[in-house]
Amino acid sequence: MFEATRRDGVCRLVRPETRWLSTGYAGGESRADAAFNVTVPEGWPETDLDAYIERRLSAAGFDERGPTLLTGVGQEHARRARFGPVEVVATAGVSNPAELPIDGEPSDWDDASPASDAAAGDDREERDDPVGTVNVLVGTTRSLEPGALANLVAVAAEAKAATLLARCGAPGTTTDAVVAACDPAGDPVTFSGSATEVGNAARVCVRDAVRASLDSRYDADSIPRGVGEASYGVVADERATVSPI
Repeated sequence: MFEATRRDGVCRLVRPETRWLSTGYAGGESRADAAFNVTVPEGWPETDLDAYIERRLSAAGFDERGPTLLTGVGQEHARRARFGPVEVVATAGVSNPAELPIDGEPSDWDDASPASDAAAGDDREERDDPVGTVNVLVGTTRSLEPGALANLVAVAAEAKAATLLARCGAPGTTTDAVVAACDPAGDPVTFSGSATEVGNAARVCVRDAVRASLDSRYDADSIPRGVGEASYGVVADERATVSPI
């Protein structure tokens, strides 16, 4: 699906005239020859993201422009997975997990996983855990209907969440993003759910690419298990009001 190049903290994925759908900065639907995953430095102070992205892509010598994701994870940890008609490139860091407790009472959740940095004490600032964010770029050689391309984002996010729950006890971080892509000239596909060829391959590739990126950064003892062990993070420990329709 993609021709990949990694240079100066930027990973470029190229395929001419690709349809993209991005959940990242300045996202949405587009058609372009490339997409990018850009590593930002520690303590990154930028606020003009358009100008920053332009500087980084130009400095890396890339002429194309397209959907761009930002991350604190070094591109040396990017991992590519291929299966069937799907390819995934992922970078994964989990220093800022976003927990969603399911069982128990909110008071129990508060005791187990502090919802703010302040609740964890000053020792958090002394940790040197890698910066978080899980970025997933998933593409297929099939031509997806608009709804199927949007659903591919959901399938990829679901696979990412299942993988992270198994590895670090949270379904994601506070800054995750997904870019889905397809080949407009490929064989037409109406659906991309988990039981379809595209959906199944996407789940396999997301799982394996995210796991491999995590394994390149952490060993079994260093990966944080939830907000209580991480540098940053949030816990959604409130309760909504639920009623019948």
